Amino acid sequence: MGTALVIEDSLTERKIITQYLELAGMKASIASSGEEGLEKLNQAIPDLIVLDVVLPGLSGFEICRVIKAEERTHQIPVIICSTKDTDMDKFWGKRQGADAYIPKPIDQDTFLSTIKQLVP
Repeated sequence: MGTALVIEDSLTERKIITQYLELAGMKASIASSGEEGLEKLNQAIPDLIVLDVVLPGLSGFEICRVIKAEERTHQIPVIICSTKDTDMDKFWGKRQGADAYIPKPIDQDTFLSTIKQLVP
């Protein structure tokens, strides 16, 4: 199906997300900080980005804004997965350009159906 860049600082969450991506037939590339994620985007353009909000350095909201503002990356679907799950957090994530916002703990069925909607 394609590749996904996972920008997540929690090892446990990275493992869960990677397993779900594999179930969807996707290969995952991992970054543990926003800066590392942006570096990886300079090396290769993925089909999907899965992004945490609370990260060392740049926040997921800031990274999403950068991704959606750049010509070469603005078309990449972004799924924010975060423990920050108030209506305001979801609103703010969408405002930054996120295509979907899934609260943690991540529901497998919701995650997989969201991928199917965003990645043809």
